[in-house]
Amino acid sequence: MKLGIMQPYFIPYIGYWQLMNAVDKYVIYDDVNFIKGGWINRNRILLNGEPKYFNIPMIGASSFKLINAIEVNNDERLILKNLRIIEAAYKKAPHYAEGYRLMEDILRCGEQNLATYIAESFKILCNYMDIKTELIKSSDLKKNCDLKGTEKVVEICKLLGAKEYYNAIGGQQLYSLSEFKKNGLELKFLKTEPFCYKQFKGDFQNNLSIIDVIMFNSKNDIKQMLKKYTLIEGEMYK
Repeated sequence: MKLGIMQPYFIPYIGYWQLMNAVDKYVIYDDVNFIKGGWINRNRILLNGEPKYFNIPMIGASSFKLINAIEVNNDERLILKNLRIIEAAYKKAPHYAEGYRLMEDILRCGEQNLATYIAESFKILCNYMDIKTELIKSSDLKKNCDLKGTEKVVEICKLLGAKEYYNAIGGQQLYSLSEFKKNGLELKFLKTEPFCYKQFKGDFQNNLSIIDVIMFNSKNDIKQMLKKYTLIEGEMYK
């Protein structure tokens, strides 16, 4: 069984979904500290030809709190404001109707807990892209929360019966290959292959939110994009 573990990111770029699609089970790492200025509550969309941040409104967000201890602000005025931003950004995109409907479903999901809100957005987008991976929240697992780094990942792999652990290429320096091997686990890194698609006029803006991909590409094309990656064995980095 192949396993991936990542913090919950809001409408993340396609590489995140490639990793999710490549594994059998995917752990949403929601019982770790919230990171301000990261990707947990925001991502980038294309607005007037430039990448612009698009945010989940929150209440009482703090780096001293766990992700699953933060509340989403579901004020209807803020939801409408965000929907107007999506409309302004993408109303002329070829697949605007599908993208707008998905964003409306996400923004109106009604979940107040940030981790649950993002997990719900994952379900909505996975359903659209036909990603069948089982999603599991880290906080639902009975594990030793005092463990760190490789030891914590290895424990989660054992709890769920994984034989292979997949991680994004950016995490290649974070893990001890010998520790994985000692525990009978294969370590692999997923590297997204370069690609581009037609947006509006102007230079292609890479690594935007998956919503940008959805706005400009058919469902079938997106399913092909999900396969455009290379898997690299852990020992190549050690």
